[in-house]
Amino acid sequence: MKRIEARPLHESGPTPAGTVLECDDVRIYYDDFLAVKDVSLGFAAHEITALIGPSGCGKSTVLRSLNRMNDLIPGSKVEGVIRYHGQDIYTKDVDAIEVRRRIGMVFQKPNPFPKSIFDNIAYGPRVINMKVDSMADWVEQCLRRAALWDEVKDKLKQSALGLSGGQQQRLCIARTIAVKPDVILMDEPCSALDPISTLAIEDLMLELRDEYTIVIVTHNMQQAARVADRTAFFTASADPVTGQRFGHLVEYDHTTKIFENPADRRTEDYISGKFG
Repeated sequence: MKRIEARPLHESGPTPAGTVLECDDVRIYYDDFLAVKDVSLGFAAHEITALIGPSGCGKSTVLRSLNRMNDLIPGSKVEGVIRYHGQDIYTKDVDAIEVRRRIGMVFQKPNPFPKSIFDNIAYGPRVINMKVDSMADWVEQCLRRAALWDEVKDKLKQSALGLSGGQQQRLCIARTIAVKPDVILMDEPCSALDPISTLAIEDLMLELRDEYTIVIVTHNMQQAARVADRTAFFTASADPVTGQRFGHLVEYDHTTKIFENPADRRTEDYISGKFG
């Protein structure tokens, strides 16, 4: 992926310095259905950005567009520009598989491979022929980064499916970072977990922020307030002519600003629980 000159973002809130990934007037369709429109925001290195909003407002759709996961859905189409280090990731000469290696994804429900714990981590590096001095050392390093090594070091040959839900999610995070991504996307990574496992994942996100750009979708307002440096609030509106509902970005700013002094009344109403 060669770099190309980036155009400036439309104004929709403060653009972070050191932006790694950015959306410029993005609109996302499924066939003729406009799912999301008017999305312009940037994601900075070593920051966590939370995407919040009621169900059906397009948060996960936007998240999946950031590494071209939406390509896997028949009829999906992205208009506008999504840039990674200044390069439009949707041009024909860009390899979507390479995009997904550099911009990894952790899903809502843990999805370990039906393999051993060791092979779950080693699988990605082996597939892309990534050079490591020692695969055993690299697997250990990834599991340590995911705060899982001490819990699994004596059972690396056992099936990953035998781990608890929280352990499986940390394993999936370790599997994601095993191929050396630059950005980690997380789609409600704690929604299926108990409170203790949720706090473990949140602590892990804060540690990983030192090395990665992280974007999360969450319905948990407290979680966004605890971990996110910046927060983007989305909502859904109806087209006045067709009545068709679509998601759109309302407000994007530092998390403390969004939660303590939002600029838009709709943001305040959602955070205060008046709707959503």
